[in-house]
Amino acid sequence: MRVYIPTTLAGLAEAYKAGELGPAPLDAFAVTPGLREWYVSDDIEELEYAALTRAAQGSLRLLAVRPEVPRRRVVVAVDVADGVVRHDPDRGLDPASLGAVRLTRAARLDEAAAVHVDADDAESDVRAAAEALGAVDAGDDDAQFTVDGAEDHELLWYATQEIPHLIG
Repeated sequence: MRVYIPTTLAGLAEAYKAGELGPAPLDAFAVTPGLREWYVSDDIEELEYAALTRAAQGSLRLLAVRPEVPRRRVVVAVDVADGVVRHDPDRGLDPASLGAVRLTRAARLDEAAAVHVDADDAESDVRAAAEALGAVDAGDDDAQFTVDGAEDHELLWYATQEIPHLIG
């Protein structure tokens, strides 16, 4: 199963040094039954993009609590056995948990298929979005507009061999 693990550039550097993302349990996003129902699509590429987008939102939340790290969202796409992925079907269509899963073990970097990272030119919008998340959670529509500005930036695709360049 392909899962999308939100992190930061600092988190990616730690994972590279350790050889894995973790420790378990590890929050991630995937194409779950709830995501399929919400997105109303049978196109696996569209569904995986939706899961990737949810992971990018998770990365933004990590950035909001770690102001010292570079303001670029990072998502690691990892292929793991279905048996290590858990999701709560009772949360089904809860918008806050669409696609949310939990890995029961750390994800080895040799299982990674790709890394998705914001381009340098996204940093100011990502910074503003991370700072606005608290207001979004309080229902501020103007702050939501700021967060949406970060989501207008597509994450770039990198091969796992490029991780040293990304964190260097």
